[in-house]
Amino acid sequence: MEVLKRREAYRGFFLLDVLTLKHRLFEGGWSREVERELFVRPAAVAVLPYDPERGRVVLVEQFRVCALDEDQSPWLMELVAGIVEPGASFDEVVRRESREETGLEPGDLVPVHRYLASPGGCSEVVQIYVARVDSRDAAGVHGLGHETEDIRTHVMDFDAVVRGLDDGSIRNAATIIAVQWLELHRKELDASWLS
Repeated sequence: MEVLKRREAYRGFFLLDVLTLKHRLFEGGWSREVERELFVRPAAVAVLPYDPERGRVVLVEQFRVCALDEDQSPWLMELVAGIVEPGASFDEVVRRESREETGLEPGDLVPVHRYLASPGGCSEVVQIYVARVDSRDAAGVHGLGHETEDIRTHVMDFDAVVRGLDDGSIRNAATIIAVQWLELHRKELDASWLS
């Protein structure tokens, strides 16, 4: 692959670059030059706070502008999440965002998966974790005012969250991935954390 030209097309809350590039073809040779827009996003972390003693998880609910054109509500049930700023570790961001969005201090962290959020046009990489928490301390509305965050904490039985995958009330990739991972690995995680 060869990037021939890259220019910044927009810089606001988000950044958009336009790239002119060409790449090798599966059957040999090179593609013609193509122009592609790239939504430039830093890495992000997302964490599913899990209370193995009570069989509960903590999700957060917040408004998402990208869901405005959907038939359902633009208030989404999600994992705790945040952007990884330069110089910060993923673990540090998980712990900070958990405190800011739920008031919880996570214990053990288990890395779940790292994936490209939308590789057709976005550079964002997301690292998902499951964190051990005591869900009895989770409640209320959280977030940072200067970031215009308005985040409501929900403590839910794990089985109810799994049903949310089936009925479509859980609608974002990171949450779906984390809940499915926990469903597959819950017994071994409980055995490890509750021993």
